[in-house]
Amino acid sequence: MQRELLDRQAIHDVVLRYCRGVDRLDFDLVRSCYHPDAIDHHTGFDGSVDDYIAWVRPKLETLGGTMHHVGNHLVELFGDVAIAETYSMNVHWGHPAGGDFTSGARFVDLMERRDGRWAIAQRWAVREWTRSDADRMTAPEAAGPRGRRDGQDLVQRLRDDILAEKEPSTRGRILPPDKEIR
Repeated sequence: MQRELLDRQAIHDVVLRYCRGVDRLDFDLVRSCYHPDAIDHHTGFDGSVDDYIAWVRPKLETLGGTMHHVGNHLVELFGDVAIAETYSMNVHWGHPAGGDFTSGARFVDLMERRDGRWAIAQRWAVREWTRSDADRMTAPEAAGPRGRRDGQDLVQRLRDDILAEKEPSTRGRILPPDKEIR
């Protein structure tokens, strides 16, 4: 039972890392969610993980941002193979031509454990619906933290701070990118 729970959590983490990677434009993180020979099937795309990243990267870079919300997540385990079905709602904004939209989708993943690591062997991004959000987005109501897609997002900066083993007195005191922690 403990092994099953650990496997389910590892598979769920793959899905969450994928979403973070797409939303933060961290394509190394996205790539790490797949086995090297994985195949991805998205609306308008079928191919290898490297071809998928080459296809999706310019699309995502033209947007102001995306936010993938994960909902229901069901895993069926079959030893070192699993089927994971994850419901998601995905918001896309800042399209230069005003093409902001939200979509409801399911990630249907054939996951495999290879060399002790769970990753996507094949993914189908099943689009269930799309809603236009054109002219519905508004500016932030006040100054404050904002998500970033340039490697300087708060999560990345906290991780870098911890990995750099800074003094505990400065750890977590994340300042704007133009300021340095001393």
